[in-house]
Amino acid sequence: MIAQRLGMVIGVKPEKLAEYKRLHAEPWPEMDAALSAANIRNYSIYLREPENLLFGYWEYIGTDYAADMKTLGDKAITKKWLALTDPCQMPLKTAAAGDWWSTLPEIYHLD
Repeated sequence: MIAQRLGMVIGVKPEKLAEYKRLHAEPWPEMDAALSAANIRNYSIYLREPENLLFGYWEYIGTDYAADMKTLGDKAITKKWLALTDPCQMPLKTAAAGDWWSTLPEIYHLD
């Protein structure tokens, strides 16, 4: 099985940084299970301060990314989680129209 590696970046509002950290310090087992069911593995979020940039990385091991992401997005637990985390975030000024997290193309990988 070959994993598809994905990277993304978004800003976090300075006044919401403590809340964002708190939410991720105690992740919900149901949300983690939903991510795993969507074939997401090795998911990490990094924080760059003082710029307040979040960098997310995960590996997708499924065969239908669009369908898995739709199923994940339709779950009640995902909607509940995003209702708490989305207000903490702010898309980059250079984000494409309609993008929340900005995806990053992979330009190098060492196994």
